[in-house]
Amino acid sequence: MLSARSLFQEIHDDDRAFRLFCSIAAKGEDQGGWENGRIARLVPDRVLAPKVARHGADEDKHGRIFKALMHKRGLEPAEVPDETDYTMILERQGIGLAHSRLRRDEPLTERDVITYLAHSRVTEQRASEQMLMLKRIFGDHPELGRAVRMISNDEDNHLAFCHEELLRLAYHGHGRLILDTLQATARAEIRTYRDVSLAVMAHLGELLRWPRAKSAALAAGIHAVYGYERAGGWRRMTTLRMPAKLNALGGPAPHESFV
Repeated sequence: MLSARSLFQEIHDDDRAFRLFCSIAAKGEDQGGWENGRIARLVPDRVLAPKVARHGADEDKHGRIFKALMHKRGLEPAEVPDETDYTMILERQGIGLAHSRLRRDEPLTERDVITYLAHSRVTEQRASEQMLMLKRIFGDHPELGRAVRMISNDEDNHLAFCHEELLRLAYHGHGRLILDTLQATARAEIRTYRDVSLAVMAHLGELLRWPRAKSAALAAGIHAVYGYERAGGWRRMTTLRMPAKLNALGGPAPHESFV
C-alpha cells in the first residue's frame, strides 16, 4: 500500500535517496539560518533581534543535524537540483526579503519586518506540519527519532513566535498590511510547494527506480493536495491566534547537541 510511512521508509532505506532528501533539507535550513542571522543584525527592534537570532541559530542547528545523519551513514551531501530549492524559488517570486536586500547594511523598516514575519508564518506552518508527520513516522526510530523530535519542537516554537509578533504588530495598526502580505505569501507558497514536491519526487523516483504507475500516483496525490489548498486550504496559513506558548524564542537557545 502506498502511504507516507512506506514512502519515507523507502527513502530512509536507500543511501542515495536518503542522501538527496537530507541534502535538500540541509540546504534549506542553512539558507534560513543565514537569512535570520542577517535580519537579526538589521532589525532596529532590540527586543525582537535576539528572537530572530535564536530562530537563525535553530535553523543552523537543523542543517547540522541533517548533515550529521548523512555522516553517520558515510554519506557526503549531494548537489541540490535548482528545481528543488524551495527557499530560492520563493525568493525569485518576490516572497520574503530578497538576499540582495539582506546583504545591504541598512536597517530594516517596519514593512520589511512584516514581510519577514509573514513569510516565516507561512513557511513555518508548512515546516511544522511536515515535521509532525515525520515525528509520527520516525518519532521512536533509533536513528532518526531524536532528530525529528528536536526539529519538530523547534518548528512549533518558530510558528508560535510568528503568531505572537504579527499579532503585536496588528495591534499597533498594521492589520491590513499583515493580512494582505500573508495572503500573497500563502498563494505563492502553495504553488511553490507543489512544484518543488513534484521535482523532489521525480528525482527520488529515478534513484529508487519507481515504476511509472507509482510515480503517477504520487504526482496525482501532490496535485490533489494543491487542489485542496487552492480551494481554500491555504487560509490556514493566514490566520493568527495567540499561541499557548508565549515568548517561544525568548532567552538563549538551549545547549542541545545532536552529534
